Amino acid sequence: MTLVQSRRREAVRWEAPGPVLVVTGMKREAACVAGEGVVAICSGASVTRLRAELGRLQEKRFSAVVSFGLAGGLDYALRPGDIIVADTVVSAKARHETHGRLSDALAEAAAAKGCRAVPGAIVGVDAPALDTKTKASLRESAGAHAVDMESHLAAEFARSRALPFVALRAISDPAARALPPLAAKALTPEGGVDGKYVARELLRAPQQIGELLLAGIDSRAAFGSLGRCGPLLGPLARLMLADL
Repeated sequence: MTLVQSRRREAVRWEAPGPVLVVTGMKREAACVAGEGVVAICSGASVTRLRAELGRLQEKRFSAVVSFGLAGGLDYALRPGDIIVADTVVSAKARHETHGRLSDALAEAAAAKGCRAVPGAIVGVDAPALDTKTKASLRESAGAHAVDMESHLAAEFARSRALPFVALRAISDPAARALPPLAAKALTPEGGVDGKYVARELLRAPQQIGELLLAGIDSRAAFGSLGRCGPLLGPLARLMLADL
């Protein structure tokens, strides 16, 4: 029997204490990880909503917590579609180390799927980082490679439950690129895109259309990477956790 076959049989015998909780910002991100043994929740780009959602899950059992989705680039070397597998998640209040072995396994699996996967710090914020000045400030103050609005809350939840935590994020808007102002409120509470709001904002301020088109091109590359990595999360986490 090979080592791989042995580990697969061990993973089958091992009964996880619960599913893997995947924390995302958008429905489209959550759709990338749909599958057996995974529960995904969306913030809708609202930290208030995400805190409430995580609060409702306090009595649920999980085997691990994953922050998954898009991120803004802070490191100029990162391009749209690059994958950041965080070694650290920082915020204004705390610093969280990720699970080393599980992070390494995710990075290797992402690379095997053709993604450029790099380690680095992610800074979690409570409001969107839309412009290059804000990104530069976060890069200097936090020493981070990327920014999102979910990883710090996912890390807090994992720490409160003593659960393994990892963060895998695809760069969408790079460090040198600003997002249009309408992006701050473009999501519905359920994590979908509010098409009516976007249309109204473009009619009100049509100069945003150029930045919106660039953002769409960038996000297409990022979602391509998420689509390749998402299906790995549940099976890989269960396989790795069986060995812990």
